[in-house]
Amino acid sequence: MSDLIPPFSFQRVFIEPWTHGFTSFGWIALMGFFVAAACGLIGNYLILRRMALVGDAISHSILPGIAIAFLLAGTRNTWVMFVGALVAGILTTVLIEIIHKKSRVKQDAAIGIAFTTFFAIGVILISLYADRVDLDQECVLYGEIGFVWMQPMLQLGGFLLGPEPVVRMGAVAMVTAVLILLFYKELLVSSFDPGLSASLGINAGVMHYALMSMLSVVVVSAFESVGAILVIAMLILPGATASLLSQRLSVVLWLSVLHGALSSVLGIHLAVWLDCSTAAAMVVMGTVLFCLAWVFSPSAGLLVRWFAARRAITPPPELERSPAYGR
Repeated sequence: MSDLIPPFSFQRVFIEPWTHGFTSFGWIALMGFFVAAACGLIGNYLILRRMALVGDAISHSILPGIAIAFLLAGTRNTWVMFVGALVAGILTTVLIEIIHKKSRVKQDAAIGIAFTTFFAIGVILISLYADRVDLDQECVLYGEIGFVWMQPMLQLGGFLLGPEPVVRMGAVAMVTAVLILLFYKELLVSSFDPGLSASLGINAGVMHYALMSMLSVVVVSAFESVGAILVIAMLILPGATASLLSQRLSVVLWLSVLHGALSSVLGIHLAVWLDCSTAAAMVVMGTVLFCLAWVFSPSAGLLVRWFAARRAITPPPELERSPAYGR
């Protein structure tokens, strides 16, 4: 068993990353927080609309966009890849809506059709032009947030802002938070009751496509670090955890951001201990936080429900003393 689990050292796992390795681990933690916070904020509305798998669809569908962008531009420039992936993500959401609304196919089936088709097209393109498409498929699928601090530094007016992916993801997270703040009422009403939103003059269709477009931006910005497969966990875990702790959407949004911060920092410590993928470790710690909320939630936790069930079946003391009790 000792061969499977590395020896634990509190100094190495919890102290050294922030003393000797702060230059790298600081940027990694910040990137993880930006990704988890942005995905978590958007993911709350996906959970409310029962569309959590749309994020999974987009994260898989960006592969052909990346391949086509490279073939057309002939470069692996980050912004070229970003635009190609973003276009593919938006086309995925449009295709899902067309299939769902113009046929009798349900939305979950439409999601499956769209993302598997786009993903297969991407695989075919890379297979056909493997000699020209110099893409790291493992990086696209799994990402590696551990190398984000090694990316070129972005400068603005002579000031170093930070690694380009971190700055870009931070800007996306900030824009996401500002848009949710500005359109909080519209998103809330259209997510719970599209009929009521129409009576209030809120165009539910416009809000839906705006949300899907922002989702595409967030997913495309995040996949470079956490990968196409792991990004879906970042979209679901913060919101799912927060919803166990509160029923108020405003509180849930704040708790989602807190979940992102905790899973980012704790994931780094887990990755240092096990010497494993940092992005995967962040998702694992996010799942641990979900399990803790699931067990200890004051309103819907397993312990509260267990005690409530015990109280329901335990007779009052005066009934236990009754001669007829137990007959």
